[in-house]
Amino acid sequence: MKRLNHKPGSRTSHVAPDVIETYTVNTAEPARLIDFLISAMPQRTRTTVKELLRHQQVAVNGEPLTLATTEVKPGDTVKVNLVRPFIKFYNRRMKMVYEDDDVIVVNKGYGLLSMGTDKIKEGTAYSILREYVKWSDPRKKLFIIHRLDRDTSGLMMFAKNTEAKETMQHNWNNMVLNRTYVCVVEGIVEEDSGTIRSYLTENSRHEVYSTPEPESPESKLAVTRWKVLARGKGRTLLEVELDTGRKNQIRVHMKEMGHPIVGDRRYGAGPSPIHRLCLHAATLRFVHPVTRRDMNFSTPVPAAFRTLV
Repeated sequence: MKRLNHKPGSRTSHVAPDVIETYTVNTAEPARLIDFLISAMPQRTRTTVKELLRHQQVAVNGEPLTLATTEVKPGDTVKVNLVRPFIKFYNRRMKMVYEDDDVIVVNKGYGLLSMGTDKIKEGTAYSILREYVKWSDPRKKLFIIHRLDRDTSGLMMFAKNTEAKETMQHNWNNMVLNRTYVCVVEGIVEEDSGTIRSYLTENSRHEVYSTPEPESPESKLAVTRWKVLARGKGRTLLEVELDTGRKNQIRVHMKEMGHPIVGDRRYGAGPSPIHRLCLHAATLRFVHPVTRRDMNFSTPVPAAFRTLV
């Protein structure tokens, strides 16, 4: 696997652009990768094809491969980068879920900042991904589309160009079709489902809370729908769907239900038995900002959450 060994943004020299050839496997039966490549690129020798494979310059369905005997199937997409290796993203605190020329979707681990602060610039979800996209060309850009709290895990989306960024941000309510979270809350929630609707505002100490009415222009409507997935051990596992995406919305609404999220000391909970805030962004469905395809991603309930109920 190709690894990065420099600081983000430190590669400022001119980098030749990628030259990528794309082939679709149209054989009637599965074939060995090297046999398909030799057939698809008759102008190149078998030795050249082996070198491309050895240097990780071949990817099948987005996965860089080096094994010549790998089986490819009809309909597979094979890309060959004639300039440099394909790199495979790896980070122990964040997993790549999806990537194309316009967007990236990741599963962020808990404890990882979405983006930098005045004191912390590096080691965030944004800086880690920025280093990854700039490896092949320092001129490439990365934009954060929405944030998750540091101690909230789950699905996040980034844009790789200005068009995708502006389309998503300017049409957020129409482009994002569904966002579902799972959380473990303190106490047994008796009802099976419900909806919480309030106006949220923030005080000078950056504490978010509900107000009865939209008393000021700073108050924003927040709507949270929830349903019970499991009960036990004095706790409840909930699935939570957002109609709006306000700062700390779920955390505030769970506290005001009388059932703060396990581990959420800021909003009234006690210590967490699993030493984390029990909130996870499980589902993200949106309209692709460029292709307009329906993009739907989901992750399972964290195993540790199940142990609490």
